[in-house]
Amino acid sequence: MKRSLSFILTAAALAVMATSCDLISGGGNGGGLFGGYSDKWASLVNETSHEAQVERNTITYGEHRYTVSGSVSFDFDPVHYDQQITATVEFTNIPSGYTEFKAVYEGLLGKSLQGTAAMVPMAMEIYGRNAETGEKCFRLLCKDEATATGILRILKTKFPRSAEDEKDKYFQRYLPAALLEGADYETAYNNLTYPYVVSSGPAATMPQETKMSPYGTVYYTYIFADGWDSHNRGVDIFLPKGESLYKVQGCSSCYTQCKDIFGGPWQGLK
Repeated sequence: MKRSLSFILTAAALAVMATSCDLISGGGNGGGLFGGYSDKWASLVNETSHEAQVERNTITYGEHRYTVSGSVSFDFDPVHYDQQITATVEFTNIPSGYTEFKAVYEGLLGKSLQGTAAMVPMAMEIYGRNAETGEKCFRLLCKDEATATGILRILKTKFPRSAEDEKDKYFQRYLPAALLEGADYETAYNNLTYPYVVSSGPAATMPQETKMSPYGTVYYTYIFADGWDSHNRGVDIFLPKGESLYKVQGCSSCYTQCKDIFGGPWQGLK
């Protein structure tokens, strides 16, 4: 009887200790942690509120600035299509959190194809810093819950979840940087143009009207980046009928088959 009582008390004590450890570490993805692992740049995530200021093709949020230039036009002959950069988004910083991401998306970037495409690497970087915040950003940016869930399921396997993961080449924390202008795997994606630039243009496939609900138009675009063997990374963008904000319908080529870094550790993004 004494032995049984001792066993029960010991088990109870271990359960309390385990619960306490979970609370201390953050447990699971709570607080943006991957099983208690905190990203090196997690401290950059915050929900500080500023009033977004829009002036022509530029939006500012605190000290952060985002500028949209050019346009992704499909006024061409698909037979004689030639891949080329027709639009860019220049920005000084990754959005600090969901509050800024939403303000920038709704205030300017979400109103254009190139602006919406440029928010893909932004959302990816926020997810790398803080999983919980990044999930919210993708659910805002994407066409529907299924699209966001599909992207997040793959990203969860690509971002480190422990200190040991950082040493494993399968994990690619630098994925967002590979989508920016100037990216070069031989310099560990540290030689980026600054302010950062996302370059984009139309794909050869012409826009298509959806035949089933939700109704709208799908636009096939490219982000042009050198982090892959192929220069063009497809981003399918959806504009719901009667609405003014574009949504991401798919972007799998933006987070698969990226070149591994060479020449030193990745230094992160501002």
